[in-house]
Amino acid sequence: MGDKFNILAACYPAGHSESVSQKADIINLKKKIDAGANELITQMFFDNEEFYRFRDLVEVAGIDVPIEAGIMPITNTRQIEKIISLSGASMPARLTRLISKYGMNDNAMFDAGISFAISQIVELLSSDICGIHLYTMNNPQVALKISNAIKGLLEF
Repeated sequence: MGDKFNILAACYPAGHSESVSQKADIINLKKKIDAGANELITQMFFDNEEFYRFRDLVEVAGIDVPIEAGIMPITNTRQIEKIISLSGASMPARLTRLISKYGMNDNAMFDAGISFAISQIVELLSSDICGIHLYTMNNPQVALKISNAIKGLLEF
């Protein structure tokens, strides 16, 4: 449909929660591409290694469209249970320690969650991903803090 119309499809680095297996999930993902999706956007994840494994699996499956990494900063502990149940994402030990240490203090948890997301994004950008999608939960402060912190990396 030309270069002005882009179809993004959802993908799940940890596998979709209703899928019988990650292999079945990737087969379904291939159907989305064959139906016209020309870019993918991931469900949120917190472990970059999980994303890299997924990226390798979809490449082996013959899926070669750009994949945007979905990053959601954990800025308060009330989000955690729901996020994990919805996304199926694993929690790396580094994030679990961060939540244990700062989770009872809203200001500290906000700053720690932003810091974790920034370090996750810096690593992803250094691994030549095609883009980042921030799940900000309608909080413009999250987007502002992260975009200001990585501005120089995006100009590189």
